[in-house]
Amino acid sequence: MEYTDILNERKSIRAYDASKKVTAEQVKEMVEAAIMAPSWKNFQSSRYYAALSDEMIAKVASECLPEFNARSTQGAAYIVTTFVKGQAGHNMEGVPDNELGDCWGCYDAGLHNENLVLKATELGLGTLIMGIRDEAACRRVFAIPEEETIMAVIAVGYPAQEPPRRPRKTPEEILKVF
Repeated sequence: MEYTDILNERKSIRAYDASKKVTAEQVKEMVEAAIMAPSWKNFQSSRYYAALSDEMIAKVASECLPEFNARSTQGAAYIVTTFVKGQAGHNMEGVPDNELGDCWGCYDAGLHNENLVLKATELGLGTLIMGIRDEAACRRVFAIPEEETIMAVIAVGYPAQEPPRRPRKTPEEILKVF
């Protein structure tokens, strides 16, 4: 699949085919793509936690997600993405290099997450990136250390339907060239 095709194919999926399961190998391929993204001083501070077993998927849906997200991701697996605090945006002594500080961790995690969802698309999988989640429950369910900031829960699975592409802004609407 060509890169432009992958970009055009990727959509937020809210209906998954529960009869088809995401494998650990597919998740590994997605994470391998994610780690190819650039990161602040090559710290590579992004981390991933995957729920693939039926038991763990049910636990994430019931304990970590609001009901509307759990309902729209039935049949999917989940990947929780985090980043290690105090690395991206900081110097080797842990002091922020600019006014953004740990916001660079968010930036790097976003770059990594984009690679992850584009790889999922290439693999024939659909994704939904969810920022509305219970941080404390995610931390408890996945044993995520306090040194990591939880970014998102990404549902990943086989689409049960193909939603239409939602409109995108044009370059003329968002670009200023000087």
